[in-house]
Amino acid sequence: MPARKTPLKASIPVSKAPMVPPGLRSARGVANWKEAAQWLRARGIEDIECITPDLAGVPRGKMMPTSKFTSNTSLALPSAIYRHTISGEYPEETESFRYEPRDSDLKLVPDLSTLSVVPWETDPTAQVICDIVNSEGQEVSYTPRNVLKRIMGLYRDRGWKPVVAPEIEFYLVAKNDDPDYPLHPPKGRSGRSILGGQGYSIAGINEFDELIDDIYHFSEKQGLEIDTLIHEEGPAQLEINLRHGDPIELADQVFLFKRTIREAALKHGIYATFMAKPMQSQPGSAMHIHQSVVNIETGKNVFTNPDGSPSPEFFHFIGGMQRFVPNALAMLAPYVNSYRRLAPNMSCPVNNAWGYDNRTTAFRVPVSDPQARRVENRLPSSDANPYLALAASLASGLLGIMKQVEPTAPTEDSANEGSIDLPRGLLEAIALMEDEPAFEEVLGKDFIDIYAGVKRGEFETFMQVISPWEREFLLLNV
Repeated sequence: MPARKTPLKASIPVSKAPMVPPGLRSARGVANWKEAAQWLRARGIEDIECITPDLAGVPRGKMMPTSKFTSNTSLALPSAIYRHTISGEYPEETESFRYEPRDSDLKLVPDLSTLSVVPWETDPTAQVICDIVNSEGQEVSYTPRNVLKRIMGLYRDRGWKPVVAPEIEFYLVAKNDDPDYPLHPPKGRSGRSILGGQGYSIAGINEFDELIDDIYHFSEKQGLEIDTLIHEEGPAQLEINLRHGDPIELADQVFLFKRTIREAALKHGIYATFMAKPMQSQPGSAMHIHQSVVNIETGKNVFTNPDGSPSPEFFHFIGGMQRFVPNALAMLAPYVNSYRRLAPNMSCPVNNAWGYDNRTTAFRVPVSDPQARRVENRLPSSDANPYLALAASLASGLLGIMKQVEPTAPTEDSANEGSIDLPRGLLEAIALMEDEPAFEEVLGKDFIDIYAGVKRGEFETFMQVISPWEREFLLLNV
């Protein structure tokens, strides 16, 4: 087990915090609007950011004075923000990808359980994650948080609840204001750039000790709990593991952690990037997802029989992952760059195999006691929208249970010796997603049509850029 860094303590112990009533001392979340007003007033909050993830997982929303937030003000965003690419462009309409004719408003509905401070702001500021509804108050089916909620509802209909634990890898890189130049590792406290091959190195973590202190400090202030932090194989590549819990809550945490880590890095004059493959010839960054399912009434693990043996649902969940995850890969590897990570000899599975404690497989079953039996999905990259990655992964497993899909035999040796069993590019992945009829049942046609249209638009934007490889090998040779 990698060493865990002890979080920094608040400068004023909670028990002595002035002006904060005992019931409002939680760093994260309140029960109702009355408590929200008290919570904000007790902390002297001046401004509040009402944010929601777009298709890319980028925070969108509005900032306003606290007085306006607590006065029942209606908040709205145009529907078009869910139809633009990561570069801010709007794809052409197709038969399936359409814009809302009036570009009508979508309403932001604050989820007060996510209320927390924004610790890197100089003025007292808070943030709250919002759900999206239409003018009639109905959930908008194609927004990321609602897509995941839809999957949670399908599990709930069976009396079940998924439990997940994400692991997020990212790189620290030196500032780079010219995209034509490659990225490089930053210098640590030793004054030297850290090299690769530092997996689980405590010295590698200590190179960025002050930055990591800020990550812990910022996280604690927001009520976000880090389980462990390690140094990965790449140069200045780190991984944060989160405690297992409810998928919506964990997706919210990943959404906020990405922002937190970027802000902490900027404070120290470097970048933190969640690109799947930021540096050539170095390992990519993953977002591994550990998954299990519990019975809501009993709390027992659905993957385990009363005698401790694996249940049929366990094997069908794995079968569903094998059958459907390759068709959902566009949600787990959402950019052209994502497929540079999914390549041979890059510490990444390029298959749809499963195995017991086998890190070369896409779907690994870690060693555990029967009640903690779970399946780790090792395919998602860290550039994925956490809400959509969790939705795609959990939907695939559920479809396997619903359709009683039998898995292959577990892989005993390396699963990466043969051909690549996954889509090799974004367009292929999009086509597979659109061609899977079961996805309309669980993800919804509106989401699939909009997501596919945006991703095709991003690919066309990418195709307008001439790469250094083309200039080097085609300029004078063809």
